[in-house]
Amino acid sequence: MVNDIVLMVLRWAHFFFGIAWIGHLYYFNFVQAHAEKALAADQKKIVVPNFRGRALWWFRWGAMITFLTGLMYILHQEFGARKTNFSGWLSFEPGGAGFSNIWILFGGILGTIMWFNVWFIIWPRQQVIIAAVAGKREKPADFDALVAFAGKFSRINTYLSVPMLFGMGGRSHFPVAKTLGEALAWIAGVLVVGLIIGYHVVNQIAPKVGTEFLPAPAAPAAPPAAPPPAAK
Repeated sequence: MVNDIVLMVLRWAHFFFGIAWIGHLYYFNFVQAHAEKALAADQKKIVVPNFRGRALWWFRWGAMITFLTGLMYILHQEFGARKTNFSGWLSFEPGGAGFSNIWILFGGILGTIMWFNVWFIIWPRQQVIIAAVAGKREKPADFDALVAFAGKFSRINTYLSVPMLFGMGGRSHFPVAKTLGEALAWIAGVLVVGLIIGYHVVNQIAPKVGTEFLPAPAAPAAPPAAPPPAAK
C-alpha cells in the first residue's frame, strides 16, 4: 500500500511538472519567439525580464523536477515496490517486458537530453541575455550569438519533445513489437516522424497563426512622380 502511494505521488508530480515544463517550452517556441520580434528596444526592457524571466523559472524547475521524479519513480519501482532490480527489464523473450519498457527508456533518454539542454545550455545563456536586456549588466560582445545558440537548443528541445511524449505513452499503450528488430524499427520511425512534426510546427505553422489581430502591413510608398519635362 505504501509503495503504491509513493509511486502515485511520484507519477502525479512527474505529470504536473512535466506539463509545466513542456507547456512553457511550447509557449517559448510557438508564441514568445515570434511575438518578441515586434517589440522595440524600450519595450523589451519591460517585457523580457517580466515575462521571459518568470516563465524561465517554471521552465527550468519544471524540467528539473520532472527529471528527478521520473528517475525516482523508476528506481523505487524496481528496487522498492517490485524488488526486481531491473532483472529482465529489457527481456525480449516471448512474454518479456522489454517491448513495453523500451518505450519508457526511449522517452527517458530524450527527456534527459532535453533536461541537460535546459540547465546547461539554455538557462546559462538566458541569464546573460535577460540581464543585458534589462540593463542589469553590460551587453556582451557575443550577445547575438548567445541569443541564436539558446534559441537553437530551445527549438531542438521542441523537436525532441514530440517523439519523447510518444515514448512516455507508448510503454502502456503501444506494445506492438514482437522482436527487438521490430521494436527498434518502430522507435526509429517514431523519432523521425516526431522530429519532422516538431520542425514543421515550429517553423511553418507557429509564425503564421494567431496574427489576425495584428495591424495590417503598411502599403509600400508610391514612387515619386517624374519631374515635368524641361521647357524648350
